[in-house]
Amino acid sequence: MSHSFLATVRGPLLIVGLGSIGRGLLPLFAQHLDFEPQQGFVIDPNDEHRHLAEKYGFTFLHVGLTPDNYVQYLKEIFGSAGSGLCINVSVDASSVDIMNLVREMGVLYIDTVIEPWPGFYTDTSADPATRTNEIMRSQVLHEQRRSPGGPTAISCCGANPGMVSWFVKQALINLAADIGLPPEDHGFVIWPPRSDDSVAWSRLMKILGVRGVHVAERDTQYALQRRPLGEFWNTWSVDGLISEGLQPAELGWGSHETWTPPNSLPGWNELGTEAPGIFLDTPGASTRVRTWCPTLGAQIGYLITHNEALSIADFFTSRDEGEYFRPTVHYAYQPCDDALLSLHELFGGSWNSSMKQRVLDAEDIDDGFDELGVLLYGQPGGAYWFGSHLTIGETRTLAPHQNATGLQVTSAVLAASVWALENPDCGIIEAESMDHQRCLEIQRPYLGRLFGTRTDWTPLSGRPTHVYDDLDSSDPWQFRNIHVH
Repeated sequence: MSHSFLATVRGPLLIVGLGSIGRGLLPLFAQHLDFEPQQGFVIDPNDEHRHLAEKYGFTFLHVGLTPDNYVQYLKEIFGSAGSGLCINVSVDASSVDIMNLVREMGVLYIDTVIEPWPGFYTDTSADPATRTNEIMRSQVLHEQRRSPGGPTAISCCGANPGMVSWFVKQALINLAADIGLPPEDHGFVIWPPRSDDSVAWSRLMKILGVRGVHVAERDTQYALQRRPLGEFWNTWSVDGLISEGLQPAELGWGSHETWTPPNSLPGWNELGTEAPGIFLDTPGASTRVRTWCPTLGAQIGYLITHNEALSIADFFTSRDEGEYFRPTVHYAYQPCDDALLSLHELFGGSWNSSMKQRVLDAEDIDDGFDELGVLLYGQPGGAYWFGSHLTIGETRTLAPHQNATGLQVTSAVLAASVWALENPDCGIIEAESMDHQRCLEIQRPYLGRLFGTRTDWTPLSGRPTHVYDDLDSSDPWQFRNIHVH
């Protein structure tokens, strides 16, 4: 792709973590962000890929951030600058602590997930309610209320969570255009609605009849070699998939639902306030749902907890004209075949996570694609999927050091970085409040085929309802029919 700077970084540029996403960010930042080599830093406890950081002009610091040392290292990098950009794509490094510290120093901040210090995910003695994403999200929202305004900090902005929230907005605009919705007839003074106007966006979703959203993903990338027994292979962070998979399944809970899973509990944040979702007393990596993606059609996916299930449900919640409305939102993910086999082996080994880990990069993969989008359902005319279909072949021509799954994430971080540099005083926000059109404009060149399509598929399609007494044949889009019992 052509070399073009999209924004200028003033002050240090720090990438915390040089895993698959950190490595993929290096060439994108070098190509699209204007900064001098002395401004760039990478921190990681593993120096295996130090040469890549140095290739792109970044100073590599061989250290892992801990509760005892993160203040020292971050102050050494940012302390006297009064500006800069911190990208946290690490594991086992607290997003909230790092975010608060760098904002105090006038630094912009972005992460792709709310990451805790070590021990949070693996504490088997902890009540499941204390290990939910809602608990971690509530900590960020608490900081948002405690410290309004100031340097922009974007919480949870990779592909999902992050990019998929921009997809939801674009999908709603597309649906409105399809039916010729006249915005002025429904009280929309600004069209599309202002980025952070959740009331207007919620009203639009409700007017269109959308009752729920699946973040529906299918990864078909496969390796040149066969996976050996005893190894966990994945197309993105193995630690990330295992950690998320060990957490309770969690979903935004819609106002249209008439049935509640018997193993569900209401979500509560650390302040004791009701959350926009519920969680199940089963791990996400053993909780399955029915969903649909365009290329291969109907599929079974894992309901793995993700921040966007809560943030999208929360953003689109309204009591407009006194009527309560909220969509059901959750992840529905079928990972690549090697990851599926790895998960089965992990389950069979009583969740023994000591398996050797390998993240498949572009050179390891023979062929395949990652199809990631949002399936909006419940509205007249059938469900509507909007998203990205990106092949490994396209990825190799677009950016080095990553596979199709990784590029969907790193390009979203690039878009968030440019947007933050263009909007440096927005305080702590989530992806739903960002300008989705500007972000997708930046990201679009890296998404392969970005498109929308309707389907008449429902969770009851092809199922003999007389055999399954627990189905609701009167309303296909009840979670009762989506959940694989």
